[in-house]
Amino acid sequence: MSLFNYLWEKLSQEPPLGWSQLSHKKIRLLVAISGIAFADILIFMMLGFKSMLFDGSTLVHEHLDADLVLVSKRTKTLFEAKGFPTAHLYQAGDVEGVDTASPLYYSFGAWVNPWKKEIAPVAVIAFNPVRPVFNLPELNQQLDKIKLPNVVLFDRKSQPTAGQVVAAFEGGETVTTEFSGRRVRVGGLFTLGSTMFIRGHIVTSDQNYIRLFGRNSIDQVHIGVLKLKPGANPEVVAKNLQARLPSDIRVFNRQQFKASEIAFWSNEHPAGTIFNFGAIMGFVVGIVIVYQILYTDVSDHLAEYATLKAMGFTDQSLLGVVFQQGIILAIIGFLPGYITSIGMYGLLGQLTRIPLTMKATVATQVVIATILMCIISAAIAMRKLQSADPADVF
Repeated sequence: MSLFNYLWEKLSQEPPLGWSQLSHKKIRLLVAISGIAFADILIFMMLGFKSMLFDGSTLVHEHLDADLVLVSKRTKTLFEAKGFPTAHLYQAGDVEGVDTASPLYYSFGAWVNPWKKEIAPVAVIAFNPVRPVFNLPELNQQLDKIKLPNVVLFDRKSQPTAGQVVAAFEGGETVTTEFSGRRVRVGGLFTLGSTMFIRGHIVTSDQNYIRLFGRNSIDQVHIGVLKLKPGANPEVVAKNLQARLPSDIRVFNRQQFKASEIAFWSNEHPAGTIFNFGAIMGFVVGIVIVYQILYTDVSDHLAEYATLKAMGFTDQSLLGVVFQQGIILAIIGFLPGYITSIGMYGLLGQLTRIPLTMKATVATQVVIATILMCIISAAIAMRKLQSADPADVF
């Protein structure tokens, strides 16, 4: 007989006392499960929004085809990127171990919805199409198109406020509109994603970037994308770059670049604080709900607990029953909250076109939070149990 079958048989014959207490009143148990599920959904949504914020803000970082990147020390987030002189990128290209040093330009402009004539803030990414800087095959296969004047590639995951560009283009229509005061034509589609603050992305060449923002716009590089020669040690090359370049330029590998962006949104931007506060409030709500359930249950069975004390049961063994109830509530309350949250994630992802998926890290955090809030609630409710006196019964 397997261990699972043995445990199932034991639980079927002798269900835990905590479960017997909880399942005695089905309506109260259902209310408890619903309350915990609600608290879990609230925590899931806050952590999900926070994850969506991080994922959206690091879309470019995640898809850069770079061994090392150069950014200005004044750049805290890519959304407010500060440039550095192109000459420093040339300096980096001469450092031993560096194979190529390519500029990437990242700015914002007003995209005019071709149908409704409404303006949507869209990010424009530009680089030399001869030297691709992204590991997006769909994008790299269309780089010849952006060599043409005033041609851009449009992100198919852009939000609806930018217009039905994808449907129109795939239907064979010629899509032209105005971007930052200049007429542009959509030459192709690629997939990257939008964010909470950006309605979408377009990609074009550095020459078209000059047409959009002026001749001096390429004098300041927003990201230096470095590829190293085979066998070069990234850490050694990074140290040599930092020693040669001015102190106001930072050298990151791709993961450090991404971590720097997340740190800004987590610690310096109000959005991260708001989502953390929302998750904490969900945790507090869960504690209150579970406490009310456990306190009421202990109060209703106070005479039975006093009788068990008179029979020789210690406070510790009876307190274990309340803890048992808390753990059981945490487990069965988490499941509907988890399943509902997955559905809500999917719905929000479709509505906003912002990546929002259930991550194992988020689910693990909520499981731990659920167990903690039920244990804390049980610890508070135990004060009532300790007042159970056999003398009050007999």
